[in-house]
Order: sequence, then C-alpha cells, then structure tokens
Amino acid sequence: MLHSEAIDPAGVEWTRVDEKYITVKFITGITGWLVTFAILGVPLLLSWTGVWTLPLWLQVLVIGGLVLWAGVDLALVPRRVRAIGYHERADDLLIRRGLLWQRVVAVPYGRMQYVDIEAGPIMRKLGLCTVQLKTASAATDATIPGAVRAEGARLRDELAARGQARLAGL
Repeated sequence: MLHSEAIDPAGVEWTRVDEKYITVKFITGITGWLVTFAILGVPLLLSWTGVWTLPLWLQVLVIGGLVLWAGVDLALVPRRVRAIGYHERADDLLIRRGLLWQRVVAVPYGRMQYVDIEAGPIMRKLGLCTVQLKTASAATDATIPGAVRAEGARLRDELAARGQARLAGL
C-alpha cells in the first residue's frame, strides 16, 4: 500500500478544495475525450467508408485502448481532486497535489510577486476559482484550483499582505 504521508511535512492539516471542482474536472475531461475521439475517429471513419483501409485489429485496438484510457482517466478524477490541498504556515504556503506522482510545493511569502484569481465559465457557475501565485521563477507551479470564491478572495488578500510584509522586511 502506498502511503500519502511519505512527502507531507509533519503536522500539516491540508485544506482541501471544494468538492464541486470534481464536476468541473468531469466536464472538461469529457469534453477533452470527445475531441480526442473525434480526431482519432477520422481515420476509422475513412476506413469504414472504404476511402482508406486500416486492419480490423488496429481499429479494435485503437477504439478499445481509447475507451479504456478514457474510463480510467475519468474514474480517477474524484481522487485527483481530493488530493489537492494547501496549508498556510508562518513563512510559506504549501500546495499539495497528485496521486501517483505526488508533489508538495512550498512558496515563501517573500518570493511572491502577485496573487491572481481566475475563473472560467464553468467554475463561475459553480462559485469556484483558481488562485495562482506568481513568483520570479517561471517554473513555480503554485496554483490552487477549485477554491470557493470567498476563500479565493481571502487567500488573495492574505497572501498578498504577507508577501508585502516579507518584502518590506517586517
């Protein structure tokens, strides 16, 4: 059995994102898979109409593989969302995500340049947003997707204030 505590700092209680984010990920995931099926379905359609020939075994392999992959991908959505969390410490913000490849990012408040909130149409409809922390490093992936709007606004204000205090040397 895999232990999720393996990379988690001791004594950290994670604040999880809202469960409605699962709906967002299902909608975007299904949309993405429909586009994938449409694109990869063109050669199959050409084969079925006789314009192009593909061996039957290849057709079955492609269709079966895509259906299996899409099913597993969509089945893991709730667990992936529940693995996302954040924790505010005195000097930094911890952000956790991932099931198989787990990642914990610590973003020091003094390194933050600004905090951004965004929400697409689906997330706005569900009252959610994504909080993005911008640092000088382009490699920093410091986002908290699926936060409730009020919590996102609180995080933006709180983290921006902590960042300014650290930059000022307070």
